[in-house]
Amino acid sequence: MAFSDFLFPQVQHDLGLAFDEANLFGAAQPVAVRSEFQTQLELGAAVALSINTEKARSEFIIAPVLLELKRMEGERLGLFSGVPLDGDSARGLNGVCDFVLTTSGLQLVMAAPLVAIVEAKNDNLMSGLGQCIAAMVAAELMNEREDRLGRTVFGVVTTGSAWKFLRLTGTAVTADRKEYYVDNIGKVLGILHQMVQGV
Repeated sequence: MAFSDFLFPQVQHDLGLAFDEANLFGAAQPVAVRSEFQTQLELGAAVALSINTEKARSEFIIAPVLLELKRMEGERLGLFSGVPLDGDSARGLNGVCDFVLTTSGLQLVMAAPLVAIVEAKNDNLMSGLGQCIAAMVAAELMNEREDRLGRTVFGVVTTGSAWKFLRLTGTAVTADRKEYYVDNIGKVLGILHQMVQGV
């Protein structure tokens, strides 16, 4: 098995997780968006949504948003794309993640604490939930191996235009009841900032 083999809602039974829904990030404050970034993102979104492939959405919407987050957070945020993550290969908790955010400060090597897993999907957020949750559990295991116990791991499933946020604490997975959209990018960046802060 690999991350992509885990399907929702079966993943909660496969990995012994409790699942819940809550208003996780409704109170997150939007951040001010630079006009240059807003212009770039609008162009990228128009191109990506016209092409309508997962790769285009990832390159022209998701990666620019995460790079803007890295610009905001500075050296304390590590951003990785297309990297393997091996939490426990015997349980199928291994595979390649679309994006991983860390607060280790390192960029050449992915190191704990891993704070968020971001999975890109072409058109269906639900199809990415199982994969994202499995990768979040793997990230939690990696954090534990590196003595980062008790660290909350967040997850994001996004089509670029729609963003769904998750939180894993121990064996409890909570999904935000709301979806957020790229046309309110200040809110999306505000949520990502809050996740990096570990709130």
